[in-house]
Amino acid sequence: MSASKKFRLGLLGSGKGSNAAAIADACASGQIPAQVAIVLSDVADAGILQQARQRGLPAVFIAPGKFRTKLDEAAEAAYIRALQEARVDLVALAGFMRILKGEFLRAFAQRVVNIHPALLPAFPGLEAWKQALDYGVKFTGATVHFVDQGVDTGPIIAQRAVPVLPGDTPATLHARIQEAERAVYPATIAALARGAVRVQGRQTVWV
Repeated sequence: MSASKKFRLGLLGSGKGSNAAAIADACASGQIPAQVAIVLSDVADAGILQQARQRGLPAVFIAPGKFRTKLDEAAEAAYIRALQEARVDLVALAGFMRILKGEFLRAFAQRVVNIHPALLPAFPGLEAWKQALDYGVKFTGATVHFVDQGVDTGPIIAQRAVPVLPGDTPATLHARIQEAERAVYPATIAALARGAVRVQGRQTVWV
């Protein structure tokens, strides 16, 4: 992609925004050959919006509507419109706590990615680090994947393993996974921005 048409990212999040900050900083440093075009949140006072504003990035709260775990129809349309107006090439979820389905995924087909705090397909869903600790696995980690109609079921793009150490608590394990996330997510988005990832069915190929 030419410098005159730089790859554009839309970031969605509901929480502190540590992954969004890592992505934005990687864009600013040139590690990711892209720019953050817009940051959206379903939480008015979310840290991700504060992180964006501190970096001079467009940061917008869009109310999610009446449902607890997904966007209602009007909210979904508002998110789609905001991202399309920002001319984003890729939507990166960074702790966005709403399930995206239907029209949103059709509007950005194979252009929505997520980071999950486990080595999928193991431990999908909420608090995956607690699931891993309770199960007794010796390794867990972080997975970057495309988003599809399921929950954490889209094609896997990249993974980073994290050891589960003796004496780990949910908090210490989660912190170690978050360190891995802040490394693997920007690197994967950089590859996507360079056009270095191809999807073949459920397989992704780095070229």
